[in-house]
Amino acid sequence: MTTSTENSPLSPLILVDGSSYLFRAYHVPYLQALSTASGQPTGAITGVLNMIRSLKKDYPNGNVVVIFDAKGKTFRNDLYPEYKANRPPMPDELRTQIAPLHNIISAMGLPLLVIPGVEADDVIGTLAKQASEQGIETVISTGDKDMAQLVTPHVRLINTMTAVELNEAGVSEKFGVRPDQIIDYLALMGDKVDNIPGVVKCGPKTAVKWLAEHGTLDEVIANADKVKGKIGENLREALEQLPLSYLLATIKCDVELEQSVEQLQPTEPDVEALASLYQEFELKRLLADLGKGSSNSKSEQVVSNTVNKVPTDTAKDTAKSKTENVDIISAEVADAKYDIILDKISFNAWLEKLKDCTAFAFDTETTSVDYMKAELVGLSFAIESGIAAYVPLAHDYIDAPYQLDLDWVLAQLKPLLESTEIKKIGQNLKYDANVLSHYDIKLQGAAFDTMLESYCYNSVATRHNMDALSLKYLDYKTVSFEDVAGKGAKQLTFNQIDIEKSGYYAAEDADITLRLHHAIFPALEQLPEQLSVYNEIEMPLMPVLAKMEQTGVLIDCDVLDQQSHSIGQRLDELEIEAHNLAGKSFNLGSPKQLQQILFEELKIPVIKKTPKGAPSTAEEVLQELALDYPLPKVILENRGLSKLKSTYTDKLPLMVSAKTGRVHTSYHQAVTATGRLSSTDPNLQNIPIRSEQGRKIRQAFIAPTDYKIVAIDYSQIELRIMAHLSNDKGLVTAFSEGKDIHKATAAEIFSVELDEVTTDQRRSAKAINFGLIYGMSAFGLAKQLSIGRQQAQEYQDRYFQRYPGVLTYMEETREQASEQGYVETLYGRRLYLPEIKSKNGMRRKGAERAAINAPMQGTAADIIKKAMLDVSVWLNEQNDDRVKMTMQVHDELIFEIHQDIVEEVTAKLVDLMNNAVQLSVPLIAEAGIGDNWDEAH
Repeated sequence: MTTSTENSPLSPLILVDGSSYLFRAYHVPYLQALSTASGQPTGAITGVLNMIRSLKKDYPNGNVVVIFDAKGKTFRNDLYPEYKANRPPMPDELRTQIAPLHNIISAMGLPLLVIPGVEADDVIGTLAKQASEQGIETVISTGDKDMAQLVTPHVRLINTMTAVELNEAGVSEKFGVRPDQIIDYLALMGDKVDNIPGVVKCGPKTAVKWLAEHGTLDEVIANADKVKGKIGENLREALEQLPLSYLLATIKCDVELEQSVEQLQPTEPDVEALASLYQEFELKRLLADLGKGSSNSKSEQVVSNTVNKVPTDTAKDTAKSKTENVDIISAEVADAKYDIILDKISFNAWLEKLKDCTAFAFDTETTSVDYMKAELVGLSFAIESGIAAYVPLAHDYIDAPYQLDLDWVLAQLKPLLESTEIKKIGQNLKYDANVLSHYDIKLQGAAFDTMLESYCYNSVATRHNMDALSLKYLDYKTVSFEDVAGKGAKQLTFNQIDIEKSGYYAAEDADITLRLHHAIFPALEQLPEQLSVYNEIEMPLMPVLAKMEQTGVLIDCDVLDQQSHSIGQRLDELEIEAHNLAGKSFNLGSPKQLQQILFEELKIPVIKKTPKGAPSTAEEVLQELALDYPLPKVILENRGLSKLKSTYTDKLPLMVSAKTGRVHTSYHQAVTATGRLSSTDPNLQNIPIRSEQGRKIRQAFIAPTDYKIVAIDYSQIELRIMAHLSNDKGLVTAFSEGKDIHKATAAEIFSVELDEVTTDQRRSAKAINFGLIYGMSAFGLAKQLSIGRQQAQEYQDRYFQRYPGVLTYMEETREQASEQGYVETLYGRRLYLPEIKSKNGMRRKGAERAAINAPMQGTAADIIKKAMLDVSVWLNEQNDDRVKMTMQVHDELIFEIHQDIVEEVTAKLVDLMNNAVQLSVPLIAEAGIGDNWDEAH
């Protein structure tokens, strides 16, 4: 065998496992959202092509060959008909991307192999073996662990999606066995996905242990009688199947191919075909890059002609599309010029440029994502695409270069950052505003936030962080924080990162923010209702939330400590009770042990399984089992209390800021699809109120001395919104006349007089009122009320007889959602439903229920936000620091108000909330006053 490869024109040979990357790209969330304006999915195409481009960049002289699985069965199905029998059929959304991807790869001039009767792995194995025999270095680009059996001194694996490369030592380190033991390892474990039998309950650790002891599968089989315990029994039961498992796991390396490895050479790209394909599938970045760097004027002309076929108002037309759910502009990220500013002359020159701008993008770099702990390390600015600068201020690693004085720089920038005339563009500007507030800078002129622009344009098209937005709207992969700071325990804070490295990252942040604004905002402007949501709700709310975050909430750590102690005692009692019910000790927090106790030892019937086929112990399963069995009830109480203790009673005291003595949450505007705010660190939205212990936690949220906590929330707001949206006469009349809507519904459903309605009947009617307007089926209603399905159907029929306008509204809304792919709130917030036309029935039904629910939840979110804005305007006018808005939770606003003015201010706040919007039924805000949140709620 030849070992020298220096002169081989084929080195390295890059064998791309196209099928592996195709499936992996299809399941990447941000790629799943990509499609053309006509609805043709393109996420998998984009993912695979990006991977190939990355390989060509990393291996500029590499000979890239792409291999895909062929349709139909393979020789393994002849060996074992059940092979891969458990795999679901390929989704249509993926299937439709295969042929276009093949066409593009062929047009790129890359050899493409699809060989019937075998798998892509076998073709790759054959080519790798041929190459090795000729001394050609081979790189297999794959995410498939089975390929590790092919690794030799001349063959290594690379996973382009994770940048992990495996040579022989890497395989041993990752799997615990040598490459030549991988087939034995796979045969012992089996594979549920491919339906390879293996040894039951033999996982990686057991397989590694056996192979370490015996070396090969044959020796493991020969010594099977020496293996003790249940796993030994499983091994002996599998002995007849293991040779078959070995064959199924073995990659075939002698596939008959029409072309040898030497003949698989790239050809010149078919630029015209590529341009046409990129245009057809709206791969704008690839189209823009097609003619770059080419000395071929014909190539440039083809690309130019293709680009010129695009109408100049493409972004506008696409934005108007009713089903728009894809990237709107592929703003090309060209070569950029980034400055790192270390002297006053350069800084002053940039300062003059910023002063001359009508708007600029900026970003802060800090030591922490926690705005209360974050210290400023530097700032970056961008004035036009590709022109940006970073001003380092507090990098303090050894040998860090001289940097401008932080206080001096901020003094120069303060008038600019506080100017209302010069507009600021940022990504999550609320964070930057909070950080700057610690340096006595009140950010003003914050006009454009790309995170909120994207969120208002389409809340579900992608995540709204910069990296995801850049990939979607610019087709550009940014430098990630981990790229410059590292990962895990060794990750550096920004002040510890080399300025050259961090400077590019920071300047790119500002530059990409500016480019994103130029890409997204023009499309948002074409949607007047959503632009109104952005201009009149989300952007004005940002500084209001920032102020609430900075204010924080006061908690009583002693109360929480007592609650933790009390919960701890109850958890001990529950553990003893659970052990007694089970007849043995076990870990209550272990799903595996709980599965064994419930379903194997206590013989409780399995009512649901996990995707891997194991009996489920999820909360909804335990809730159903708890109706008939005591142990699941105990487990549920244990889980609930454990979560309360770890999330709130133990954790909240640790979150008190040393600066303020208060707890400061972070409110997120761009997370939920419906527009509702969410909060983290701590999550104030999820403090449970249905359990006694959950309500007690609110007792720890206290008022300062001489102050009161005031909680004001909207009564039955979503039902009132349904009355307005449906214009149902019965609902509108009931609310307009101030009737108890649940009691009125109970009288109708249960055929009793209004004054004869019992508490239980009203409670059931409440479940019916809320359940049915969210699209709950008779089956779901039966389950919730613990009644028969036929009886639930009768209740549902009576409900819609009483409120026919609700049924009409629901039917029209479903139809609208199906036709245009979205629904809207009363104020124009568009709520997209990507699954509304899914061929998967469960997903489609879920989207139909969301179509009913979303306009109400979204409108409720809009209303509480409008109320917050009105309240904030009034508070600013009063300029009285004895009134502070401290929290927003669902339909509730919480305040700290001085006891001397609490009654009159509360009355005013209630009036403001009642009149935040005008519906066809009255909005009712109800206030409570107390020394803590629980008393006030």
